[in-house]
Amino acid sequence: MDYSFVILLVVAFGGLLFMSNRSRKQQREAQDFRANLVIGDEVMTGSGLFGTVTAIEDDVITLESTPGTRTRWLRAAIARKVEPPVVAEDVDDEPDDDAVVVDDAVVDVPDDLSSLPPEPPSAREGDRDSK
Repeated sequence: MDYSFVILLVVAFGGLLFMSNRSRKQQREAQDFRANLVIGDEVMTGSGLFGTVTAIEDDVITLESTPGTRTRWLRAAIARKVEPPVVAEDVDDEPDDDAVVVDDAVVDVPDDLSSLPPEPPSAREGDRDSK
């Protein structure tokens, strides 16, 4: 008798059992999350709507997405709780050592540009070649 087929069936059955337990655990966690929602929680629905919980009535949850706009959702439609963003403050008031400070300087520009030295010939030839 060939035992390789029996071993293959046992491995496949074990894999199905493992995946089933994992998905049941995720469903339980989601159910517990939805059961523990309180007014004031910021949540996201399965379709991507963000809102704040304003009322809870059995399986119906009222969300306020913008001030004055309230919608009612089934409890099962709430996908996850949204954590408020953490704002990092820059407490360093001293300038960085790598910062470059440039002072404003007054530059005198002559009215007659003929007093400026002529351009070197190599610079003029390079301009012609690039055109």
